[in-house]
Amino acid sequence: MNVFERILARASGLREVSAGDYVTAKVDLAMFHDLTGPLAINAFREIGVEKVWDPEKIVVVFDHLIPANTVETAELHKQVRSFVKQQGIKHFYDVGRGGVCHQVVVENGHVKPGDLVVGADSHTCTYGAVGAFATGVGSTDMAAALATGELWFKVPAAIKVEAKGVFGKYVTAKDLILKVIGELTSDGASYMGLEFTGDAVQRMSVDGRMTLCNMAVEAGAKAGLVPPDEVTVKYLGLRGFNPELFDEGDALYERVLHVDVEGLQPQVAVPPHVDDVKPVSEVRGTPVDQVFIGSCTNGRIEDLRVAAEIMKGRKVHKDVRAIIIPASNKVFLQALNEGLVETFLEAGAVVANPNCGPCLGGHMGLLASGETCLSTSNRNFIGRMGSSKARIYLASPATAAATALKGRITDPRELEG
Repeated sequence: MNVFERILARASGLREVSAGDYVTAKVDLAMFHDLTGPLAINAFREIGVEKVWDPEKIVVVFDHLIPANTVETAELHKQVRSFVKQQGIKHFYDVGRGGVCHQVVVENGHVKPGDLVVGADSHTCTYGAVGAFATGVGSTDMAAALATGELWFKVPAAIKVEAKGVFGKYVTAKDLILKVIGELTSDGASYMGLEFTGDAVQRMSVDGRMTLCNMAVEAGAKAGLVPPDEVTVKYLGLRGFNPELFDEGDALYERVLHVDVEGLQPQVAVPPHVDDVKPVSEVRGTPVDQVFIGSCTNGRIEDLRVAAEIMKGRKVHKDVRAIIIPASNKVFLQALNEGLVETFLEAGAVVANPNCGPCLGGHMGLLASGETCLSTSNRNFIGRMGSSKARIYLASPATAAATALKGRITDPRELEG
């Protein structure tokens, strides 16, 4: 069995499962946020049960529209707060107490290797960075999980992505996952698990691994996962994990994709498709109106460090709005302590409180008709960040920082030194 089959077998109490099987499995953790929470709560009440199955295994995070941007949003926040209190849910991250949900869940140790996690958000697959089978579900399925602690799953087939080599200067995990999505296409891994391996991945921090797994869903995947190792153990402060779940001895894969990161250029996804990926050299010089560095994909401390390294002592282009949003309060505090926020402010960027920001087109930097943004987020669909007539390019924090300085899409390696 591959790692996805092994985790589902454990969670469903079966000795063995195969791709295509349907199983009912016990979830180890359920997560929802301020945008999906009200729908899940309404569906939960329709089921007719009084109490959630286990308030210790539920995480609630306010991140999408915080602080509340409208009275309607404030009412939805109030509804979720009331539910949390009624149900005795311990792990609640209100405004100012957490940050972007996927960062909060991982950095606070709510998930561990081998866990089965469901979240009412499509990028729940981020938690695969620490060896969990984590997947997004709709609000109705979330309600069922809240009520019973179980859900049915179709066991996914797996694709192995084996990345080897050493990344060049200012080439990062974001460039690798964009390259992979360009190769697989946006539906090339539909309802499959993406397992990321190889020495290039093994040398990555958990921050980089989160970026990889976060965007697995952009290739259509059910989940993304990096097999845990000493990096994982150190990050989570674990004594160890069950190695049998991650034994590849008899694993079968639908496909093995080999990527050599030696010589890999910074990559850019061109609007309006996340799988229309080109080397930065092919889009270099494209003017932009806004740059966004943040989101559940690239708002971590490593991302902010590389952006600050490039921006230090320089100024954001006069025609560009640079918006930088740390992924969590912990990241924000670390960035403050390291002087990164000072660097951004001196460069002329806006640094906002941890939240999803303009990624979902909610607030804090929406785009007008005809405007162009280069973003470190994960989607560039039409209308994703504001006007349906705006254009969104996706790239790494390094490329984003260089672009903010030059006012046009720029290879960050041009600014090295």
